[in-house]
Amino acid sequence: MASGDTLACFTPQHNQQPNASGATLDLRNNRPVLDFDPSADEVAVFLGVLPRNYGGGGITIYLHWAATSATSGSCRWQTAIEALSGLDLDGDSFASANSAGGTANGTNGIETVTSIAHADGAEMDSLAAGGAFRLKVTRDADGTSGTDDMTGDAELVAVEIKET
Repeated sequence: MASGDTLACFTPQHNQQPNASGATLDLRNNRPVLDFDPSADEVAVFLGVLPRNYGGGGITIYLHWAATSATSGSCRWQTAIEALSGLDLDGDSFASANSAGGTANGTNGIETVTSIAHADGAEMDSLAAGGAFRLKVTRDADGTSGTDDMTGDAELVAVEIKET
């Protein structure tokens, strides 16, 4: 693979609902979305395998989302990776989250794409080619990593992971 190649894609139906504070599966015009509330941090978790032809660089995670009702404001997102190699599946071991904000489109329902980069190594929980992993996506509604002042739900439509 080369820089810019897509490594994985996830849709709302791929979410492995966490025990608590999970984003809610919903439909918008019969399209599946994951709703993330504006007042509490909510999470979605996706399981994948990093392709064996991954070149060893960093990755960028692209979150494709829309606002349920807002036409302005910033939505703050966090992503964290957990490599499953050698991990006791009875516990969680996500690397520290990276974050970025995206501004709601002036028309609710129109897609916004927010990208979050992760460097190879610790930011990717030392994930290697061919390794199984989980990706945690969080709306940082309380704004601990930056401003989240968008009212209403953020609707996650798709997630793409590209090699950087």
